[in-house]
Amino acid sequence: MTDYSQPSFSISIEEEYQFVDPDSRELRGFATAQGLTLHEESEESSRASDLAFVVPVVGTPVCRDVKRVRGELLRRRRSMRELAASHGLKLMAAGAHPFSLWERVHEEESPRYRALIEDTQFVARRLLAFGMTVRVSLGDRNLVIDVMNAMRYLLPHILCLANSSPFWQGRDTGLASHRSVLLDALPRTGIPNAFRSYNHYLSYVDTLLRTNSISDPEAIWWDIRPLEHRRQSDGESGERSGPPDAAGRPALEIRVCDALPEIDDVLAVAALIQSTVAWMVELRHRNMSFRLYERTLIAENKWRAVRYGLQGNLLDFGIEQEVPIGDLLHELLERVDPVLDRLNCRAEVEHVETIIARGASSDQQRQVWRESGEDGKAVVDFLVSQTENAL
Repeated sequence: MTDYSQPSFSISIEEEYQFVDPDSRELRGFATAQGLTLHEESEESSRASDLAFVVPVVGTPVCRDVKRVRGELLRRRRSMRELAASHGLKLMAAGAHPFSLWERVHEEESPRYRALIEDTQFVARRLLAFGMTVRVSLGDRNLVIDVMNAMRYLLPHILCLANSSPFWQGRDTGLASHRSVLLDALPRTGIPNAFRSYNHYLSYVDTLLRTNSISDPEAIWWDIRPLEHRRQSDGESGERSGPPDAAGRPALEIRVCDALPEIDDVLAVAALIQSTVAWMVELRHRNMSFRLYERTLIAENKWRAVRYGLQGNLLDFGIEQEVPIGDLLHELLERVDPVLDRLNCRAEVEHVETIIARGASSDQQRQVWRESGEDGKAVVDFLVSQTENAL
């Protein structure tokens, strides 16, 4: 077994935001890593237009621990709130808008978005979904692949905590994460296969590049993937440089999560991901391994996470039985407990217990929906309040 040095487990978070009209509560724009798009009406004409332009980075730099991530994330959200306010709008973080229908009048989008439209046609045009990405720095490309292979099994567990898109076009979908359904309609999404090594993964990527299936590896949108492109870092003394962490080491990117309104929920999920990665590396240092399961089996659990979230059961493939997701999450919390103090994330991970007891964002939204007489505007107000009030 490969002898890996101890990684830094540095962490960063990237969020996608929605901008909503405070009166109609309709979606008027959104911000992603590729920029911001606003849907505005000019004073001279009632015809709306899409305005696309560069905005401040929506992701944090790579940080040593989640304590630093909190400060960076608060700064990013505040800048987004100020940007929204400058256009008379409100900031909202959620996996989908409860009822808006977004219409693009003309395409002034990034090259990546135009390529997506060309590749997927109508599928991407209906893609109105917003996610949260967590990146954990590791010290070796093959270690990234090893952890990715094992981490696939726990992606449904993570999604059960990080779901916030129960509504679509004004209706209750019956799902905890409708965003996941929207994304899975695109190519190269969902749970990836296991790879024997980093070279095996590169061989797959090279095949797609040679056959003109993708223009670059970022067109692979799996729920979890290796990260190679450049990211900023807070470094040891505040400097920001390096691909993809302060020392240029590879990282693992987890993309399964819906965007979440509560910043404490965001940090809890991110810290649980970071500590799970660290636990899996610890297993390898002790010459132990996490059992790998077929993608098709993991996909069964992902569907249960998409459908029921924290209110359902997942399959424990080791015993081949259904188990309440709360029990499985408590088992995971026990597994990662020994690494929490070293990672300085115990308080953040302990908030997972609050989410389990209270319910995920989709559960909270449904409660507001029921209590308001199925009023989508009330759900928007609730999400805006959660997003903005903690800032």
